[in-house]
Amino acid sequence: MPEEFWANALYSVTPTVLVGGLFWFTLRAILRADRTERKVYSRIEAEERAKAGLPPRADADPA
Repeated sequence: MPEEFWANALYSVTPTVLVGGLFWFTLRAILRADRTERKVYSRIEAEERAKAGLPPRADADPA
């Protein structure tokens, strides 16, 4: 009887854990992609401003 309880508990929790892991992985991927995209966009914008002879943006990241 106790082994049935733990097996049922494990089967009950498994889908929640899997969906939670999938949600976490998806959100992490989206946030990393956004951060990378912003960094690349800032770099391209800085290059284009330099080509046009404009000063760097005041809020530009020094990195």
